[in-house]
Order: sequence, then C-alpha cells, then structure tokens
Amino acid sequence: MSKLPMHDEPPPIELPAPSADVVALLEQARAATSDAARLEALRAAVRTAPTFLDGWAALADHALAQGDPVAAYAYARVGYHRGLDAIRKAGWRGAGAVPWRHEPNRGFLRSLDALMRAAGAIGETEEEERCRAFQLDLDPDDALGVGR
Repeated sequence: MSKLPMHDEPPPIELPAPSADVVALLEQARAATSDAARLEALRAAVRTAPTFLDGWAALADHALAQGDPVAAYAYARVGYHRGLDAIRKAGWRGAGAVPWRHEPNRGFLRSLDALMRAAGAIGETEEEERCRAFQLDLDPDDALGVGR
C-alpha cells in the first residue's frame, strides 16, 4: 500500500520589527499623564506609521478603558485588517501559527484580542467567538489567555 504524502505545518510567521522611532512614540504615549494627552499621542503614533499594529491595538485598549467600545471596535478592526495584510505579506496563506513569542507579532495579536473584546462589548457575540477561535489557531500557546 502506498502512503500519501504528509503535509507539514507551514512555518510560523514572524513579522518584521517596527522601527525604534515608532516604538518610542508608543512608549511616550503610554507615559502621558492624562487620558487626553495619551489619546493624542497614540493618534500621533498611528498617523506617523499607519501600519504600526501595536499603535492600533493601544488605541483600541485605550478606548475600551475609557468605556467607548464602538471606538475600540473601529481601532481594533483597523489593526486587525492591517495585521492580516502584514501576515499575508510575510507568507501566511490562511493556515499556520503567528506566535506571541515573536515580539513583532504581538501588535497583530493584541489587535485581534481587542477586536474580540470590543465585539463582545457591543454584543457581536458571533464575531467575538470567531476572533477567539482565530486567536487560538494563530497562537496555540494562548499567551493572551483568550481560551479561558
């Protein structure tokens, strides 16, 4: 009897690191002393680098913390779609890991996590569950604890 060829899992995706300048903008935003200053600094970071996934995730987290799940949903959705573009560009073809252990992947995974939480906050339970399942597919180690 002949054996069918086995298909290996695709290699994990590793996004390129963002520039140090953009990371510094995010750190400055996180250090802001008021919510208004933090929001403006986060917006400045994504205006400077619209593909900076951690910036979009931070904006979504800020909006959630401020009790604005609609804004959080919008910010997270941008980060999620920018992240899909990035992982596809890095070779992802609809399957395979995008592990948390590779730090540059975290902006995408944080955006997906924020989208899941914002979807839940606005009553989009089907999307919340799709995001949870996708997160677990991408990062089976569940570094963000979405499988709880």
